[in-house]
Amino acid sequence: MADLLPRAAGVLGHNARALHYTNQRQAAKIARSKLTTKRLLQRAALPTPRLYATITSRQEIRGFRWTKLPASFVIKPNSAMGGGGILIVFGRNKKGNWVKADKTEIPIAQLKNHLQDILDGSFSPANVPDKALIEQRVKNHPDLKPYSVRGIADIRVIVYNLVPVMAMLRLPTVESHGKANLHAGGIGVGIDLVRGRTTTATYRSHPIETVPGSRLPLAGLTIPHWRSILLTACRAAQAIELPFAGVDLAIDRDDGPLVLEINARPGLDIQLANLASLRSRLRRVEGLTLTDPAKGVRLGQNLFGSDVEQEIEEISGQIVLAFTENVAVQDASGTAHSLVAKIDTGAWRTTIDAALARQFGIAGQVVEHGQVRGALGHAERPIIKLTLTLRDKLIKTNAYLADRSHMTYPMIIGRRDLGGFLIDPSRKQRR
Repeated sequence: MADLLPRAAGVLGHNARALHYTNQRQAAKIARSKLTTKRLLQRAALPTPRLYATITSRQEIRGFRWTKLPASFVIKPNSAMGGGGILIVFGRNKKGNWVKADKTEIPIAQLKNHLQDILDGSFSPANVPDKALIEQRVKNHPDLKPYSVRGIADIRVIVYNLVPVMAMLRLPTVESHGKANLHAGGIGVGIDLVRGRTTTATYRSHPIETVPGSRLPLAGLTIPHWRSILLTACRAAQAIELPFAGVDLAIDRDDGPLVLEINARPGLDIQLANLASLRSRLRRVEGLTLTDPAKGVRLGQNLFGSDVEQEIEEISGQIVLAFTENVAVQDASGTAHSLVAKIDTGAWRTTIDAALARQFGIAGQVVEHGQVRGALGHAERPIIKLTLTLRDKLIKTNAYLADRSHMTYPMIIGRRDLGGFLIDPSRKQRR
């Protein structure tokens, strides 16, 4: 972590977490019990995966009616941390047998052995006897499914004093065997708290831009139900009275956001995923005594959103443009060419350099001629059909041709084509 986030930047380490953000013993004990946590969350009317059965003894294993389970389910220890001991049954094959994500069969004998291992404490932190939970298998939301390999994506939200201070999307990989845990080989992707949009990503503590083995970009994905996720995370921390908590949620394709579990000592790699200091954010909400989770969400977004511009875009629904912007201009064959254009609210019509238009093969698409007034008086300029893309918005317009070879920018975008945008003339070029 030190390579990407130097300690001078205020990275929160394990010692500082234990020293300054140790939770009350009773609340932390509750968080370690998935069953107790689930009961408290349900009492607070918060959504969790359905519980099919709780196994507490060998006798219950022997007498359990496996036929009452649905085609897919999850077996997990009550007290394990870091995803240990979780067994995911994805469904049945054509022969009617249960299978894992990789299609290998899971006979009932193997399921019984796994339950016995859980009861024996094989996955509990202190190797003490444990309980086994059989729960609903969450099914990926369609927007997240392409990013998840053999498992379920989840979202971790760090909540402190009822304020969401940082969040990340965790994605399972082939290496992690369908689990989203980063230490098992999952991917961590930072999320902007205002827009719920993914930013930077890390895999095995190294920055990445695409899903391994594909060209699917990890930045720019909008998380569904974002405000509901933040609000649910804060309400979950409040329900078990944890001032500092890592709340893990998943988005089921049918049920929406569900709370999977709550961590009293969440991992700290979330700082890498966001390329941001957790310690500095925690200090900004130190000593707060909020009681309304909705106010906590608003405060977290105001304090830790990417910038004011994005808040304006979120509230107004309009995109804020800089003084200059990257645009893509289509040539005669429909191929897009990227160039930097000046956003010019002083001009009515968009103008493109004549030599550039000839290079793109569109200079002959003249629809009319127009009179313009310049330093040398009035002049007549040809007007051509032009198709361009500005911030993912396709614009079909009529633009002037002019000699701009002596100008800094080969193109200006006039206010005729700036409907639906806001302009910040102080902001430099967006890339």
